[in-house]
This record gives sequence, structure tokens and C-alpha cells, in this order.
Amino acid sequence: MHLKRLAAALILAASAAAAGNIAPRDGWAVHETSKPYEQLIQDVKAAAKAEGLGVVTQAGPTKAAAARGITIPGNRVIGLFNNDFAVKILALSTAAMIEAPVRLYVTGEENGSATLAYKLPSHVFAPYTDEGGDALKALAEQLDRRFALIAERARK
Repeated sequence: MHLKRLAAALILAASAAAAGNIAPRDGWAVHETSKPYEQLIQDVKAAAKAEGLGVVTQAGPTKAAAARGITIPGNRVIGLFNNDFAVKILALSTAAMIEAPVRLYVTGEENGSATLAYKLPSHVFAPYTDEGGDALKALAEQLDRRFALIAERARK
């Protein structure tokens, strides 16, 4: 049984390494940094607070995998939002709130650095603009600017 667990851990570690860095893609912002994984997480949280957004959720498989004897690169999803945006978006589209909080993704890289990536809020909320119209589009663009500022602060 121990050998099966070890084999599974090695396969998962190799798969995670093969998956590699997050590639740029439509509707995403991807920022490679020279910062270590844990430092980038702390800097993202501090930058979010400075830009008026709160950390609403956090999740990642890294520590749980380690508890199972499996080593994978650092991996944390951080959900950000605030009540002001929530109330305004709800007034425009109840369905759009399924997208809140908007998430940032911090991944550790094999060289010890970390990457910060996120879907642009305007991309996330685009499917709801038929309900929320230009006002929802404008709120999403405000969130785009805040997320860009958070990324800029966190990378410094």
C-alpha cells in the first residue's frame, strides 16, 4: 500500500511540474514575479486591503496534499470583493453575483518564484451585461482597474 501511495505522489508531482506556468489567455491577466510564493500571497492580501477589497475566500490544495505525503507547487486561490460592489451589482443583476468574489490565483514555480493570475472582472461579468447593461459593464471595469492596481502593488 505504501508503494502505491508513493507512486501516486510521484505521478502527481510529475503532472504538476509538466503542467507548467499559467500561459496568457483571453480575458486573463498573468504576471510572473521574482517573489517567493508565500510572500506573493501576503503582498496580494495587503494590496487588496489598500485598494478597498477584502479577502472573502481562500483555497488551495498545497497543504492538504502535503498532509497526504504529496508535494505539489504552491497553489492558492484568493477571492476578493467588498459590500459596496456587491450591493451595486445585485441591483443590476442577481445572477451576476454568482461570480463574486472575483478570484486571484497565486502559483509557485519550480525556480522558487511565483505567478499572479486572474480573470479580468470585465471578462467574468460579461455574460450578465444583457441584464445589467452599461452600469454593470462600468462596475466591472472599475474592478478591472482595482485588480490591476492590486497586481501592481503585489509585484513591487
